[in-house]
Amino acid sequence: MNTAAHALVTQLEELGVEYVFGTCGHTNIAVLDALADSRIRFVIARHEQAAAHAADGYARVSGKPGVLLIHVGPGLTNATTGVMTAALDSVPLVVISGDIPSYYQGRHPHQEVNLHADADQASIFRPFVKRAWNVHRAQDLGRAVERAFWTATSGRPGAVLVNVPMDVFSRPAAPCPPISHAAPPGLPEATTELIAARLAAAERPLIYVGGGLRENAEALISLAEHLDIPIAHSLMAKGTVPDAHPLVLGMTGFWGLKLTNSYARESDVVLALATRFAETDASSWDPRFTWDFSAGALIQIDIDPAEIGRNYPAEIGAVADVGLAVKALADAAKSHAPRSRPDLRKQIFEARSELFEASRERGRSDDFPLRPERILADLRSSIPADAVLVTDVGWNKNGVAQCYELPPEGRFITPGGASTMGFGPAAAVGVQLAQPDRAVIALIGDGGMSAQLPAVPLAVEQGAPVVFVVMNNRSHGTISDLQSAHFGRSHGCDFTDPAGQPYSPDFAAFARACGADGHTVTTPAELGAALRAAVANRRPAVIDVPMVNEPVPTPGHWNIKDIYQGIFVD
Repeated sequence: MNTAAHALVTQLEELGVEYVFGTCGHTNIAVLDALADSRIRFVIARHEQAAAHAADGYARVSGKPGVLLIHVGPGLTNATTGVMTAALDSVPLVVISGDIPSYYQGRHPHQEVNLHADADQASIFRPFVKRAWNVHRAQDLGRAVERAFWTATSGRPGAVLVNVPMDVFSRPAAPCPPISHAAPPGLPEATTELIAARLAAAERPLIYVGGGLRENAEALISLAEHLDIPIAHSLMAKGTVPDAHPLVLGMTGFWGLKLTNSYARESDVVLALATRFAETDASSWDPRFTWDFSAGALIQIDIDPAEIGRNYPAEIGAVADVGLAVKALADAAKSHAPRSRPDLRKQIFEARSELFEASRERGRSDDFPLRPERILADLRSSIPADAVLVTDVGWNKNGVAQCYELPPEGRFITPGGASTMGFGPAAAVGVQLAQPDRAVIALIGDGGMSAQLPAVPLAVEQGAPVVFVVMNNRSHGTISDLQSAHFGRSHGCDFTDPAGQPYSPDFAAFARACGADGHTVTTPAELGAALRAAVANRRPAVIDVPMVNEPVPTPGHWNIKDIYQGIFVD
């Protein structure tokens, strides 16, 4: 019998799906059986959160929506953190979940999420997905899936859920609807001319780039160079414009460069592109540190109208595809005379050079355990320039965003919205599947590695030669530093054995037990050699690097520090 499950798989093929990530369960094995005869590859994970992060990583670099297949109840709840991470970073993710048989609703069958509501597991995802569909009939499945792909990829991308009772998958198939297509909205001509004129006339303009601008960097650079406008970026946008470009000021906010924050605060016109002005990028929105529009104008362009003016009043707000908008602005700017700010370029060069040189100087240390900058320095000198660097949270995210000079060919991927510990390991596997010929490095802490150990066997089973570099300080180091700074001691943040001594699993031995390569760094010179060997071998590898616990410098501000001191700003 041609079932709805077979029709679903055919539809996924027509939608261009290459991989489906997930885990098996009694509610989705009809789909797995249909996938067995398909050209689509099912990527089985040992945990649903790992599957979700892998689908997320695949989507971020492939430009296609990630597809996640999960099971009822605990299968769906295990995936929640990974799906939320993708959603908050505007990553297109289509989640297909099996559910209890439709005719058992209200009877509390096996693994149903119930107690205070019956057959309502989709509600768990509603705070962060763009839309959730509950499919009640086989003839509605195709339409729901078509709408899901459309919704996940149009407008502001994000995660969606299609929740399907298991009996629907086994019912007779219904025809699938045609696939919808539409052009994204551009920037109106009059608005384009107005913005270009404001930028051309500004004395202290700034372009601020958020994570929503993943393409069209050439047009952005053309606009900036013609009017000699410096570029600042959010955490998520690192690498959109090469770090070495002479107009790149760097990251704003809590971990931002002092010059970047001061220039942002004093700009007379700010063009903000596809950014939500997140708290850490905006120094908790405190006008003393990063953004102050009391005397300046904000021009904000975003595909999501809800972001226009959310955190700062926009003098000009435009809802448009930011890639199309930047191209239009770059063309419109050519009708205005070019501008030149050599003193500003010199100031940027000196500040950026000082930042990177200071980091490199700390990275020359032969202290052991290694300083974090030494790990970053050896990493940059040992991996290919076009490597994809996937980070977790802590030093590997904040320190890399701040002081790692990303090569122009490189790519930086990090969980900005949710800042999810455990994102990096499995996301790197998804990245590797999307770009099998590139070197992919998962730069993670020991806390993040411990949170997603299933990523290592996942890499082995998929033949994905991810190199997992564990910055191991035997602690949730960032929080331990924060607690020590404000409370005078660290409790509940550091890993110890029963005797109170620092403790860590043997991550290298774990890798070897899984069939990957494993190496524990015991001297400063070993890290570079281990990195080069791991990249050359093209096999999954874990490199365990002992690291001292040092906080990332914080030139900006984060309101939580005020809270610890009893200072409350409402």
